[in-house]
Amino acid sequence: MKLQVAIDLLSTADALTLLNNVAEYVDIIELGTPLIKQQGLSVVTNVKAAYPDKLVFADMKTMDAGELEADLAFKAGADIMTVLGSAGDSTIAGAVKAGKAHGKAVVADMIGVADKPTRLKELKKLGVSWVELHAGLDEQAQAGYSIETLLEAGRNADIPFSVAGGINADRIEGVEAAGAMIAVAGAAIYGAKDPGAAAKALREKIQQLG
Repeated sequence: MKLQVAIDLLSTADALTLLNNVAEYVDIIELGTPLIKQQGLSVVTNVKAAYPDKLVFADMKTMDAGELEADLAFKAGADIMTVLGSAGDSTIAGAVKAGKAHGKAVVADMIGVADKPTRLKELKKLGVSWVELHAGLDEQAQAGYSIETLLEAGRNADIPFSVAGGINADRIEGVEAAGAMIAVAGAAIYGAKDPGAAAKALREKIQQLG
């Protein structure tokens, strides 16, 4: 299982400072939607230039103009971009078309999708590289939130998947056991007092599970 750091900071400088401490422990660098909206796609270009050997994930959360937005992300240096799983099929197909043209990955973010089993089957047919089973920050803040909902969807999925939604050292074993190909950690790393130590601990936990 790979480790992805989701960076929901708001400046390129802060993202690069964080990465200076955590990049060696992660496989995929995700530049969060707020960061891209604040800094523009230049943050993708700058991070890819600084870490050319890492996979850079542009969390575009595209809902329309799939081919165009995917093309923009890949031209900026992204290896992976996201289209919303709730977007229209033509939007997703357009993003997949751009991904194939660039030889890059398009991931369907399942945030807000109520009927996950049905949509997962449709997304597989549409040709996305994998799906991200994702509970956003607002959902995680709701009373009664449990990552188990995401893990259950993953266990029953017939498509490669990642999991994002409050992953930490205590939850990562369950993510691996559910069959996830990628564990996405955000606040558990960038919100830690020592982000480098937090990322290292998650990496070591994954290695122990493997």
